[in-house]
Amino acid sequence: MYQFYCVLPFAKRFWYNPRMVYSYRKFIRQKILLPILALLWISSCAPTAAPTDITPLPSLQADSIFSDISPTLTPFQPLPGASPDTLLSLSTPQAQPTFTPYPTKYVLGDGLPTPADIIPSADVTTTTLNNPLTGLPVNNPSLLQRRPLAIKIGNSPDYVRPQSGLTLADVVYEYYIEWGDTRFIAIFYSNDSTQVGPVRSGRYMDEHVGRMYHAFLMFKGADPRELNYLHNSPLDEFLVSVGFGSACPPYYIGDYERDSYNNIFFDTSKWSACAEKKGVDNSLQTIGGGFFTSDVPAGAQQATRIYSFYSEYSYNYWEYEPATQNYFRYQEANDMIEGKPEAYAPLSDAVTNLPVTASNVVVLFVPHIFANPYNAHDEVFNIDLIDFGNAIVFRDGLAIPAYWNRTEMEQPIVLTNLDGTPIYLRPGRTFYQVLGTTSTYTQNGSDWRFVFQTP
Repeated sequence: MYQFYCVLPFAKRFWYNPRMVYSYRKFIRQKILLPILALLWISSCAPTAAPTDITPLPSLQADSIFSDISPTLTPFQPLPGASPDTLLSLSTPQAQPTFTPYPTKYVLGDGLPTPADIIPSADVTTTTLNNPLTGLPVNNPSLLQRRPLAIKIGNSPDYVRPQSGLTLADVVYEYYIEWGDTRFIAIFYSNDSTQVGPVRSGRYMDEHVGRMYHAFLMFKGADPRELNYLHNSPLDEFLVSVGFGSACPPYYIGDYERDSYNNIFFDTSKWSACAEKKGVDNSLQTIGGGFFTSDVPAGAQQATRIYSFYSEYSYNYWEYEPATQNYFRYQEANDMIEGKPEAYAPLSDAVTNLPVTASNVVVLFVPHIFANPYNAHDEVFNIDLIDFGNAIVFRDGLAIPAYWNRTEMEQPIVLTNLDGTPIYLRPGRTFYQVLGTTSTYTQNGSDWRFVFQTP
């Protein structure tokens, strides 16, 4: 197993991503030089400050959860003047900066729908078995007789694109890691792929995803803080980190002419034989299934494009195509530094040569907290995907205000309408955009723009 130890808090991050040199310079400039210069200027020549006029934010007057004042960044929380009958009754709690990895019971109360526990049939000859993660029939039902695989996939540096295997995953989460970058964790259950990756390092967040889907976690090492945490969690026996010298586990170096750190891939088709050889538990699992229907919900607002702006280094949008009833992914084509404009390019899959699409895009607002000041200094986030929070579900070109609920560590997210009734997703792949609770959104017609904010 690869483990990377370092004394300097930024050294590891630089080696992960060459463009972090720019971030470090910006950090020095913004966090050290500018405050010192400002302090010297204020102490030497600043006059007595005059009172500052503060213009209050406008009240939300719309009769739905979504505001008509599209130019104004609006936290996804009830605002003064909003109707309590149409807005979320509780805002997502942002935990104090003390890590609490298990349920803190910020739940909405009784009456939440419970996803059906679905045990795939032991009769692998059936052709009508549906995947509990997508609601779609499975071409090879024998694949559901195993544990799912949760695989970390890099999204930076830019040259790792197109990634391998994203169009074969059943569920994908994208979340912020540090210094402007995001990463994917993809769940493979009903499909295999001979090449998934590039496989990258683990994070605290991965425990939530691994346990939700009773999955193995495939990753390429981790910061010692996060690696030790994962090993001390109930996920420990299901951690599959990079190791060389044998074909088990089936990691391998890719054919790309790039640095070896971003050139490691995983072959899911060889994992079951490897798991049997290693004697690890790869048995049939009872997985909480979601709610799926092809019926288009009524009364929701239009949503043609969904922008997620995590940073000037990592931003994307999904565009709805009515002909296929799918959202198509576009990824940033420029780092917005030195005056470069916001620009996009389609994201595709190097294995299938298909565009990356999703039947459902779900924006989750989740507390991002730190265990201690040292982790805050190094942007080592705990993304606390437990209890409940606000969400917006996008399907069929529509936006549905929602709650996400997860009151048990071993169950997936349950999505509900504001009245607590379950939200039915369109059968197919679901892609979760994980944002902080302090993040903001604007709406401009059928375009929705979400901007990630750190605590």
